Amino acid sequence: MELRTSEYSSQVQQWPSDGRHILAQFDAKNVIVYQAYRPQIGRYAADHGYFGGEFSLNRMSWIKPNFLWMMYRCGWAMKPDQETVLAISLRRVAFDEILARAVHSSFVPEIYTSFEDWKQALANSDVRLQWDPDHGPGGEPLPRRAIQLGLRGEILRQYAREWIVSIEDITEFVHEQRECLEQRGKQALVMPQEVVYPISTREVAARLQIDAHE
Repeated sequence: MELRTSEYSSQVQQWPSDGRHILAQFDAKNVIVYQAYRPQIGRYAADHGYFGGEFSLNRMSWIKPNFLWMMYRCGWAMKPDQETVLAISLRRVAFDEILARAVHSSFVPEIYTSFEDWKQALANSDVRLQWDPDHGPGGEPLPRRAIQLGLRGEILRQYAREWIVSIEDITEFVHEQRECLEQRGKQALVMPQEVVYPISTREVAARLQIDAHE
């Protein structure tokens, strides 16, 4: 597996305990995001390096940069139609573009001048933004918020066919760590290394409602 990994117990001490933050694995050029699909879609993507086959470009597709948030959503690859977990290496310039275009999926008075302005922004954007409670390895909700980004239209097409560097099927790793978690507890859990992702501009950070982190 190409992902950099380390013990959960050492990483959790470095993460912010609350607030809105993007936890992710990244380097100078790429960032990892996660998706979970039924095997027919997931295996096609891993085999070909892009999304095709039974993957639909006509419905919104959600990406998550936080591994444990993905594990909560897919039940550690046990939920129906989410049995195949993919680690997608995405160009950072593309991820930053997605963040810059994101519009909150619900009205936020602090960001939008009126409900009507938010509705218009929502209609004009191909990217949805949601902040949801982050979750620990056992599914326990946390004070910290995790981001997920919904893609549709032209942004989804570019994501699926142009912006991806590589796609890795990490389902076996997920199964191994789920078993480790069940048998030995979260102190033995190994997961992808993640730190707080830096937002490219203050304007984007403010609109996303990113909290400051030392």
